[in-house]
Amino acid sequence: MISIIIPFYNESESLPTLIIQIIEVIRKFKEKVEIILVDDGSTDAWRQNLKFKILNLKLIQHRKRLGKGKALLSGFNASKGDIIVFMDADLQDDPKDLPNFIKEINNGYDLINGWRKNRVDPLSKTLPSFIFNNFILKTFFKSKFHDLNCGYKAMKRQVLEEIKLYGDNYRFLPIMAEQAGFKTGEVIVTHHPRKWGVSKFGFFRLFFGFIDTITAYFVSTFTEKPLHFFGPIGAVLFIFGFLITAYLIVERIFFHILLYRRPSLLIGILLIMVGVQVIMTGIIAELVVFLHKKNNT
Repeated sequence: MISIIIPFYNESESLPTLIIQIIEVIRKFKEKVEIILVDDGSTDAWRQNLKFKILNLKLIQHRKRLGKGKALLSGFNASKGDIIVFMDADLQDDPKDLPNFIKEINNGYDLINGWRKNRVDPLSKTLPSFIFNNFILKTFFKSKFHDLNCGYKAMKRQVLEEIKLYGDNYRFLPIMAEQAGFKTGEVIVTHHPRKWGVSKFGFFRLFFGFIDTITAYFVSTFTEKPLHFFGPIGAVLFIFGFLITAYLIVERIFFHILLYRRPSLLIGILLIMVGVQVIMTGIIAELVVFLHKKNNT
């Protein structure tokens, strides 16, 4: 079975057309298909527009807006499919590309990410995405993906059973799957301009996207060795603080320069203290990892 999970928020105009387009495509599938709509606390009249009944269609409703990550998780928990497809509800993703995703999964791939090669969004969205995909991701993750922000994805159920969804980590699913040893790839998808409604992501998405990237990098690289992250930072701070205070001590002993007039003394002491605290944070994190591993063996 194939489970198509569609999270949405205030997409009353787009949903009926999207469902009709999906039905036209999946009629040709040999596999059984279920469509799972996840209403993330919509406030519009989408129910009035979605009047027809569809077999194998599930509806999940959040009482308030919890975010796309939570909506995807709710959809996955309610799904039964061996293949999971993530798809946006704004009609920018084309259901006609579904067979290409399924074909690649059946050819042995564990996860296929969409690539909006000819993206039709405004420059305010395409430029940050270009920088994110071609500079930030390649710097932190050595990413091979051209369009990690694309919400159009297909994967085997095993991927989501092993990689738990939380927060906004759904953006990094392809990278996390590849790091976990799954076979990943991408397909070029058709990207349509938005017809109705407005984008649900504002300016702050750029800031939080960068924060999420740092978090994902830390989790994927230092989860089992946090001291490798905190240790070098703490050591650099400690060394700078030690050198400053050592220099001031030499001046005081040999050149009789009073220290109470030297603000650099406070800076040196502060750097030493912060450096020690950062290193101790890494040691405590190592102990947490050790105890967690010990209790689960």
